[in-house]
Amino acid sequence: MTQTTKAGPKVLIPFYSRSGTIEALARAVAEGAAAEGADVRVRRAREMVGHDILSSVPGWKESAEAMNARYPAPTAEDAEWADAVIFGTPTRFGSVASELKAYIDGLGGLWAKGALVGKVGSAFAGSSQQHGGNESTVISLWNPLAHLGFIIVPTGYADPVMFAGAGSPYGASVISGHPPAGPTEAELAVARFQGKRVAQVAKKLNAS
Repeated sequence: MTQTTKAGPKVLIPFYSRSGTIEALARAVAEGAAAEGADVRVRRAREMVGHDILSSVPGWKESAEAMNARYPAPTAEDAEWADAVIFGTPTRFGSVASELKAYIDGLGGLWAKGALVGKVGSAFAGSSQQHGGNESTVISLWNPLAHLGFIIVPTGYADPVMFAGAGSPYGASVISGHPPAGPTEAELAVARFQGKRVAQVAKKLNAS
């Protein structure tokens, strides 16, 4: 009897980032998923603010342009292609950034036909200070994930990296400070674990 081997899970990572901090977490999540054999697409949501606002803070405009050159914008086709979607966002007053939320709101057509039901969903976030809303932001993303039919997978305390004082049992996170200093190695380790865990769950669901 010939036995066929299934390809690895397909993982989409749509994120929004201005300074590059969330981008760094997204890349670490992608590394973790790829290490589990996943086919990974990393996508950056596009701006919802005008040129004047982006230009008001040194580096924002240049950073956005550089990231847009590195990553395509996420599409509904990307979400339909994926077995798992891991959303990444900076906190905006304790909730998801409007740029990423606009992408999620654009998935209504897939919701209407149940195209996302049974896929794996997860989220990660970043804030500038310890109590800036990382946990509430990740949990706020579980609401649309539930409406779209995703099977929500948190990080949990499922790996030793979760006990190093970084991230949360809900999802990877970064506390960037002022000015943004980027993720620490402990924060990146949690992000890699999140990618790994989501890919593992997606792989098991595909095998069932």
